[in-house]
Amino acid sequence: MIFARCVFWMSGAYGIVVLLPLYFMESLLATYNPPAITRPDFYYGFIGITLAFQVLFLIIGNDPVRYRLAIIPAILEKFSYVGALVMLYAHRRISVQSASRS
Repeated sequence: MIFARCVFWMSGAYGIVVLLPLYFMESLLATYNPPAITRPDFYYGFIGITLAFQVLFLIIGNDPVRYRLAIIPAILEKFSYVGALVMLYAHRRISVQSASRS
């Protein structure tokens, strides 16, 4: 269980560090990656839900045995994003540079 604790703590901490600044970067993202965000409700909603999952990772990291059923949606959350990036790249809708910034 030490491995699970470390993985979930690192995932949660990394996710929070990466996602929290996005709350303050909407205009900067529009400048470097046009067009501007046209649905701020989706943008901020995505960040909020994803941050909630990062907190779930920290909770699971405290006691992986107790929260073992929560591990399934937590893993799906991480892999669904990677899967989306792979599919977008395969359909040439994003570049390697934009995928690596995520």
